[in-house]
Amino acid sequence: GSMFNTWKPMWVILLEDGIEFYKKKSDNSPKGMIPLKGSTLTSPCQDFGKRMFVFKITTNKQQDHFFQAAFLEERDGWVRDTKKAIKCIEGGQKFARKSTRRSIRLPETIDLGALYLSMKDTEKGVKELNLEKDKKIFNHCFTGNCVIDWLISNQSVRNRQEGLMIASSLLNEGYLQPAGDLSKSTADGTAEHPFLDNPDAFYYFPDSGFFCEENSSDDDVILKEEFRGVIIKQGCLLKQGHRRKNWKVRKFILREDPAYLHYYDPAGGEDPLGAIHLRGCVVTSVESNPDVKRSEEENLFEIITADEVHYFLQAATPKERTEWIKAIQVASRTGKLSRNFLRASTAVLAFLLKPYITYSSLKGFIF
Repeated sequence: GSMFNTWKPMWVILLEDGIEFYKKKSDNSPKGMIPLKGSTLTSPCQDFGKRMFVFKITTNKQQDHFFQAAFLEERDGWVRDTKKAIKCIEGGQKFARKSTRRSIRLPETIDLGALYLSMKDTEKGVKELNLEKDKKIFNHCFTGNCVIDWLISNQSVRNRQEGLMIASSLLNEGYLQPAGDLSKSTADGTAEHPFLDNPDAFYYFPDSGFFCEENSSDDDVILKEEFRGVIIKQGCLLKQGHRRKNWKVRKFILREDPAYLHYYDPAGGEDPLGAIHLRGCVVTSVESNPDVKRSEEENLFEIITADEVHYFLQAATPKERTEWIKAIQVASRTGKLSRNFLRASTAVLAFLLKPYITYSSLKGFIF
């Protein structure tokens, strides 16, 4: 908000020359419009230290407009397309987010959705790797030339020039995401082909669990492992405290493989207040809780972790409770075991097998 600095959810539409925002998606007229001509975009924006994924648009009249996305990839997508729109205005070009097929003359016979599914095939698709560049490790990604190589070997294109056209279409439509400075700067530009056929340009699938990290110690890697999983659900729930039994609104983000449910202060903050490891947990609806008043006993559910820690949560509606329970149940079955559990299991296994095997027969195992 421009007067009281309050934050409100808005339905936002990016046009070729501005950004319109509505109170609701169904509204016919916008609450306001931000002209993009002469504007600048700042991302990440650090003006609000406790808020994640904020970017700022400053108009040519020096008016600041702040937006907060729900997750990192969403923010980067808005920033990338808004920057393109601003550059198109400056260059006298017309920007249209959905004009990929027409602008690069993509054949009507090409089905980008089907091609994307083929690329993601675990056996025959593009192989995801952990790549290192500029003292950073890019996990679950691949190089630009690997994508072109795959398109040619899969007989999707006849040559590298056609492959570049198809890969650019996949990038523009969000089936691929740039990772690293080289691929991001090219995607943000106004070049004919925003995709690079280059071994130093990194890309990833948007739902692959991609994350980037500095070269770090083993302990740092273990901590970041919690955030590697793909976000499969997020929203606000009431959570009961373990000590005072009071209830507070928390923003929850559910990630799969490894399965973690992180909760945050809804007012903002990039660091979670806590995390629930869901592997092997039990989640069920609760019809009665002695710590909750009778009038408030609605839409409760409970998570019992593998370590027998109990968490009581409350959804806004019965439908929302059911959706959360189903999502958590799926994640609890697919998430990986924790590193500490694996280490403990390894120690127990070694102790039990010690009388029967020698070190030379064990040296091929990796735990």
